[in-house]
Amino acid sequence: MDWGTLSRKERDAAYNNTEAVADSAALSEARIAASAAIRAAHPGALDLAYGPRERNRWDLFPAADPAAPCLVLIHGGYWQRNSREGFSVLGEGVRAHGWSAALPGYTLAPDSSLSGIVAEIFAALDWLAAEGPARGIAGPLVVSGWSAGGHLTALALGHRAVRAGLAISGIFELSPLRDTYLNEKLRLTEDEVASLSPLRLAPVAKPLAIAYGTAELPALVGNSRAFHAHRAAAHAPGPLLPVPRANHFTILDELRHPQGQLASLARRLID
Repeated sequence: MDWGTLSRKERDAAYNNTEAVADSAALSEARIAASAAIRAAHPGALDLAYGPRERNRWDLFPAADPAAPCLVLIHGGYWQRNSREGFSVLGEGVRAHGWSAALPGYTLAPDSSLSGIVAEIFAALDWLAAEGPARGIAGPLVVSGWSAGGHLTALALGHRAVRAGLAISGIFELSPLRDTYLNEKLRLTEDEVASLSPLRLAPVAKPLAIAYGTAELPALVGNSRAFHAHRAAAHAPGPLLPVPRANHFTILDELRHPQGQLASLARRLID
């Protein structure tokens, strides 16, 4: 793809997952409804503040064993949409195997810059490392995220409390986004592109699995493949998993279900 020859409309379409998947709205609505049911069934540790801003909140779903691993799920939405509440169901795949799950919220663009969002994720992980044991989460942390959450996962891998990561359908090079509709709210600076693009950073030497759906937009497929190659060149551990026929939304089924490929992959990062 010669990015410089594309029209603005073509550049926007290259990253517009909602338009690329005809039933994306229905799939998202179903996920949000299922997550509401999970929150209603497990209300004991929701909306726990880790910082001063409205979205600086955790939802915790502790396992019976406090020493069990915990999957930290960072929601997607191109850093400017969605909330943690609509993704609770994604923890069910590993929770069926005795894990904990925890979902942090973060301030969305344009109310926060991307630098600010990354800082909030690190602050959230600081809080979980300090406060989690008293709330039933004392085991190793595996951070995971989808879409924008995949990008934040790649950066959060460097946090001292994180053991391993699973980045799903992430964005790992930010520069093309400055030429799309996404930058209207993100307002990326040159410094942010340089310092927050995982493809431009030295890989963290912890296990990081990278997954994408084979039916996703080429730009996202390319990001995942390039980031895995970048890490492999530095001998950083972690597999690349193309999920056959999955698109940007249906790939989440593989994390949600106990026998799903992504739920199994997350467990293998610790086992």
